[in-house]
Amino acid sequence: MSKSDLRARPIFHHTKDAIEAHLTIVFAALAISRRLQDQTGMSIKKIVRALRPIQQITITIAGHPHTAADSLTDAARDILIATGHEPATH
Repeated sequence: MSKSDLRARPIFHHTKDAIEAHLTIVFAALAISRRLQDQTGMSIKKIVRALRPIQQITITIAGHPHTAADSLTDAARDILIATGHEPATH
């Protein structure tokens, strides 16, 4: 996986806590990406490309939450199934 796969840019931290927090996030992301690649047989680039356009928003109107979400593509559905998650049907 490269920074270009995630559209990342360099991050500069100056304190030990910030550096350690950043490294923790980076290693967690690496572990998650490796697991996703193993479970799906897809590259992280293809996984990100399949999942990036899918968005969901929840707004509350008069105390009632309302959720709007993009429909899952076949590729996104395949990723969910490969990782042991059944896609929700509406």
